[in-house]
Amino acid sequence: MGKILDTASLKVRLTVGIASMAAFGLGSLAVWTSMRMQQILVSTHKENMKYIANRFPRDVEIYSEMIPLQQGAQRAINSLSTPDKLIWIKNAGKVIAKSEALNEVEIGNRLLAVDNVPIIPQVKDLNGSYWLMCAIPLRVGDDNLGQLYLAHNITNDRIMFVNLIRSLAGATVIAIAVMTTVIAIYIHRSMQPLKRISQLTSTISADKLDQAHINLKQAPSEVKELAETVDEMLVRLAEAWEHQRELLSNVSHELRTPLTIISGYLQSILRRENNLSQMQIEALTTAASEADRTVQLLQDLLDLARLDSGRMQLQLENIILNDLIHEVVGMAKQYSNRTIDFDTKSSDRLIIIEADNHRLKQVLLNLIDNAVKYSDPETSITVKLSRENNRAVIQVCDRGVGIPLQQQNRIFERFFRVDEARNRAGGTGLGLSIVKTLVERMGGSISVRSQLNQGSTFTICFLSVA
Repeated sequence: MGKILDTASLKVRLTVGIASMAAFGLGSLAVWTSMRMQQILVSTHKENMKYIANRFPRDVEIYSEMIPLQQGAQRAINSLSTPDKLIWIKNAGKVIAKSEALNEVEIGNRLLAVDNVPIIPQVKDLNGSYWLMCAIPLRVGDDNLGQLYLAHNITNDRIMFVNLIRSLAGATVIAIAVMTTVIAIYIHRSMQPLKRISQLTSTISADKLDQAHINLKQAPSEVKELAETVDEMLVRLAEAWEHQRELLSNVSHELRTPLTIISGYLQSILRRENNLSQMQIEALTTAASEADRTVQLLQDLLDLARLDSGRMQLQLENIILNDLIHEVVGMAKQYSNRTIDFDTKSSDRLIIIEADNHRLKQVLLNLIDNAVKYSDPETSITVKLSRENNRAVIQVCDRGVGIPLQQQNRIFERFFRVDEARNRAGGTGLGLSIVKTLVERMGGSISVRSQLNQGSTFTICFLSVA
């Protein structure tokens, strides 16, 4: 099996439970059948021996009318004996009459030496031979002739019965195996609709809730009811998600304008710092900084809301990455006053991709801004451009504090911010989420590689047009 058997699985539990019940039923039937067959076999021979025991005194009495009693008993034995049915009479421990087959040394010694033969016929194992034996008192008229011994050889019947039991056991095992396989296949197919629901729900993302529907045409009615319930739940979630996005967009839009005005007034007051005390300047500077930060947060929230709702239309066009990155690096140098290098491994060859010019600039400026925030002012930032096969690769590298390994797969989540040293620069925790969403909407991918105190490298890949 490709994977370890899940004992907690409903499919496994149903298969094991039903197969166990079926095996118990078939096994019980096989045991009862074998016991019943053995009972019938022995009962048939017992009835035959009972018939002989009842008939024998009458036959002896008939023969004794013509010949002596002992000779009559011998003649009755000869008439009733067969190779498998042997008869003898003992009186005072001495055999006075017996079947001719008992004259053979092997058979005679084996049977005549048996003691304590019961009145009710019982099976005795005599060195591998099975005999049904009984001993009853023999009276003919007023004469007591001793004990009448009857022995029926059932060895062949026993062998046939054992072989039949073995065949029955083998057939039972095969039937259980086949039944278990059929049950497992049937349950597996019956569980497919549930597996289908699980697969569909696992692929549903928040921005596609309104497009998610579970259609199961040939599923059992209970599963169809479950699918309909899940569909109704998805509809409610889609409506709630849409309301949340609208609320977020509206609140962000309504708050951005007054906060921008407040920030403008604060900046205007700060420009008249000659009329302000040092404490007032510090308070107004802090207020202006927080206002700008809040405005940026609202702008990020608006961007996310537009991306989620699909209202942000991307204008895809062919872009020469060499020129665009050169322009972005120049802009970043101007605003950050930091050393930012542009390293291209194919400076003589233009690399062209299809993307939105404005949004790609936003992505690169965001990554460079992060690199500036989380690295020392003395270190440089490097932007690399290369082409690998049919892919254009952009890398933004810094030599800053780095990101812990266990947190690297979460930095693109919304509102997630790395603790400790990287948190010193503040931030809203939305920038990288916007970067990832924009890159993926333009058909690219983004990843990060980082080591603590050695820096981070963000890598963006696009299919190259030329």
